[in-house]
Amino acid sequence: MKFTPVRSRVRRAALALSAVAALAVGTTATAATTGAAAAPAPRKQGPTSVAYIEVNNNSMLNAGRYTLADGGGNVFDVAVIFAANINYDTGTKSAYLHFNENVQRVLDNAATQIRPLQQKGIKVVLSVLGNHQGAGFANFPSQQAASAFARQLSDAVAEYGLDGIDFDDEYAEYGNNGTAQPNDSSFVHLVTALRANMPDKIISLYNIGPAASRLSYGGVDVSTDFDYAWNPYYGTWQVPGIALPKSKLSPAAVEIGRTSQSTSAELARRTVDGGYGVYLTYNLDGSDRSADVSAFTRELYGSEAVRTP
Repeated sequence: MKFTPVRSRVRRAALALSAVAALAVGTTATAATTGAAAAPAPRKQGPTSVAYIEVNNNSMLNAGRYTLADGGGNVFDVAVIFAANINYDTGTKSAYLHFNENVQRVLDNAATQIRPLQQKGIKVVLSVLGNHQGAGFANFPSQQAASAFARQLSDAVAEYGLDGIDFDDEYAEYGNNGTAQPNDSSFVHLVTALRANMPDKIISLYNIGPAASRLSYGGVDVSTDFDYAWNPYYGTWQVPGIALPKSKLSPAAVEIGRTSQSTSAELARRTVDGGYGVYLTYNLDGSDRSADVSAFTRELYGSEAVRTP
């Protein structure tokens, strides 16, 4: 069966206005992650649910609006800011972390866009995506270059009080701007350095692209450095080819509002029956998606989902 590529997303140059070449660790990061903490929702039993949110169009707060009718637990455990970019500076011939104006707005307003989710017990992770410029996770020319980008990532996590980084190796267009093609060492060096920088944070893998197939080099296998890995094709079932326990894998992937409720329910049943510990969703918007969400929560948690406006 031939799958169509995942996401209908274009990162336009018009949004590339606020490049961040290097991020310093903010002295207020620790303070930003504390404050008046609300009581987290009751814990639930069942797989970890993940929601990617396109912040060009939608609010991160959508992830906190859904709870289980039975027990009141959060439907979503991890909310992913989609997406920052890996860009390329043709002058210095180096990759840098870039936030378009919408991602930057979320980060700058962490007190109202991120902290409310964390206070409910929802982890907030920053996804990083290629941007058609030739820079990607798989073509760093040296360990030093990979480590420098890893430092930008971990500095961003610290500065904005985030819970981790998600790697999505799409749209890099390796070779553009005179960049190199993927090599075997690049992603291993990057993940190794990032894990060393943030040993207690989430590192997740959107299992696609050249980086996803280059997890071992020189006797080092970074598979176990990932907290989660998931299928990148919505409406399908595909076990990620990475050496992680089932508890950290999502073979199911659904696009809320586009994947049918019957398919979402079937994939959720397979998740539970197969003993997998993660269920991936994409494109949670501001509409009332209670019916779509309930289609999988009934199977995952034995409960309908309730949306709070």
